[in-house]
Amino acid sequence: LLLAGTEARPTKAAGPGANLKFFTLCSMLFPTGLLILTTGSFDYALRLEPYALSLIFWRFGMAKQFLVFQHMSWEGPGSHLVRAAKSKGLQLHVVEVWHQTIPDLATYDGLILLGGSPNVDQEAKYPFLRAEKAAIREVLEADKPYLGFCLGHQLLADVLGLKVGLNSCRSVGFIEGHLTRDGRQHPLFQNLPSTMPIFKWHAQAVLPPVPKHIEILVTSLDCEVEAISLKGSPHVVGLQFDNHAGSKQDVATWLAGDRGWLAEPPAVDPSVVFADAVKHETHVGEQFELVFGNYLELIA
Repeated sequence: LLLAGTEARPTKAAGPGANLKFFTLCSMLFPTGLLILTTGSFDYALRLEPYALSLIFWRFGMAKQFLVFQHMSWEGPGSHLVRAAKSKGLQLHVVEVWHQTIPDLATYDGLILLGGSPNVDQEAKYPFLRAEKAAIREVLEADKPYLGFCLGHQLLADVLGLKVGLNSCRSVGFIEGHLTRDGRQHPLFQNLPSTMPIFKWHAQAVLPPVPKHIEILVTSLDCEVEAISLKGSPHVVGLQFDNHAGSKQDVATWLAGDRGWLAEPPAVDPSVVFADAVKHETHVGEQFELVFGNYLELIA
């Protein structure tokens, strides 16, 4: 085990012949970065630098922590995302950006941005968008994992210099998404079929053409740019669709929370969207867990 930038000291007198090779990792971790290693005869206390600490946590199956930006009170992380994160031992720290301060990004292993009603250019109406864009830039500069859904996808595109504007149609409900050639080769979609159901909830979109440093991973009849990744940085991903929240419970919450927007012409029939959610819930949940598992393997 290589502990870069660590200082080790025994917590009690070490007997002759004591050897650090024979230890087991205990779950005693303190906010200061102090980790207790227990041997057969005595304990070591290691004060770890943040990078070394994150390496140990990941390799020994201890939880990483992702910061999550939530934009609407009714649009939380989604039950599929919560379940997938829990099953993989990933901790999610949700920040409601419209009234909570964004914490120091350095203490997190990655950033997830959820969807929401704002457009990327509405900074005057939604001032928190400026702080979010700054956070995305900081994550990209640090080469940390980034995963954006819907608005999170569009904000990533905006920061990367892509054009975001009105889509050819308002896309709401479950439709077919198709992996592109780049999508079939991307680690995120390993062991997935080339066509899959995707859950949509947007009127704005990333508009083609995209620059050469951007890969389009998924497309559909409703929206040409359904998913993107930064070439050379497969851990930087934006998804226009919301499969993380494709359960019938989440869909029912969204239908109630956004009923005013759905009633605008051309109106969306909530009963059709909910019926499709019931139909696709198990399949979408299983596929999302596979996608999210692929993502965590990618950043391990």
